[in-house]
Amino acid sequence: MAGKYSTVFFDLYGTLIDIHTEENSEAAWTALRVALYREGAQYQDNEQLREQFNREVVRANATRTRTEWFEPDFLPAYRGLLQACWADGSIENARKVAWAFRRGSTTKFNLFPGALDFLEKLKARGLRVALLSNAQACYTRPELQLAGLDDAFDEVILSSDEGVRKPSNELFRRALIRLDVDPREAVMIGNDARNDILGAYVAGVDGIYLHTDDANPEVCDSAVCSLQGADYAGALDYIDKRLR
Repeated sequence: MAGKYSTVFFDLYGTLIDIHTEENSEAAWTALRVALYREGAQYQDNEQLREQFNREVVRANATRTRTEWFEPDFLPAYRGLLQACWADGSIENARKVAWAFRRGSTTKFNLFPGALDFLEKLKARGLRVALLSNAQACYTRPELQLAGLDDAFDEVILSSDEGVRKPSNELFRRALIRLDVDPREAVMIGNDARNDILGAYVAGVDGIYLHTDDANPEVCDSAVCSLQGADYAGALDYIDKRLR
């Protein structure tokens, strides 16, 4: 076993935030279409809007490096939806309509009980905590504020900003460099056996697996610790053993 942990990387959705979204629902696309209309961009129906959005995603990310785990950034696509109708495509307006879509697609959103307390306890032990999430910044940054997590992390690393997503070793490498931490002194906490835990394992980082989603296995073989549900007490107990 290497040195003591100094840094804890966190997944967000399914790990700290209990969320369910339906991006393909008519309600989500109607909410976006209404928000665009309010900003002066009119689309005939949801089908036309979907087709234009897909074109804008491709166009907006055309110059980004494509890898196996490429992650597009949706915010420029929302700007493109506005500009395609000669509406004001400012960043502010793009964020506004993106948020309308996100809220329209979200059917459940809340912090898992004890999540904020867990982060505070880790910080009280002198550990740095960082968010490492497969996420769109235009959705996640407002949701961090909504959940009271906007000041909870020492660093926030999102796949849409980086152009690459977990389980890519490249994203973990960037996170380790950003925090200036040896992989042997870091631990990743997440609920996705492949993206969070196997990805961390390949990067030389320990993983604590929280089984919060029945779509994932109950136990993750590549984790140093597998727990049922959002068992922050169990995770803290394991981390404490590495601090002694």
